[in-house]
Amino acid sequence: MSDERYEAGMRVRRKVLGDAHVDRATARITDLDREFQTQITEGVWGSIWTRPHFDHRTRSLLTLVILASLGHWEEFAMHIRATANTGATPEDIREAILHASAYAGVPVANRAFAIAKEELGKMAPEKTAGAE
Repeated sequence: MSDERYEAGMRVRRKVLGDAHVDRATARITDLDREFQTQITEGVWGSIWTRPHFDHRTRSLLTLVILASLGHWEEFAMHIRATANTGATPEDIREAILHASAYAGVPVANRAFAIAKEELGKMAPEKTAGAE
């Protein structure tokens, strides 16, 4: 079961984050973090992201709200970039951040909007128009 879950998790991880990101991440694995990387792939990608109830767009938006609320800005930026693969639009991102502002606060939303604008601008300058 673990091998199946790992393989399923790796497929979703690559679909959401992209081959280039996953290839860079796996190339940096050492003996120190090998088990942790396996845990992420099996537990997060293979057990959560593969569940059928929510599509990847919905999971992407949930992930953005949670990461912003917790102030995990590097991961938030990475998942903004992943929206290119999940189908979440700049308008979806805006609504998710506005929702987070009500429950996690204005400073969280302020930082999240700044990161979202920066990352979306890097991805495609025309995408930032929908996020403003």
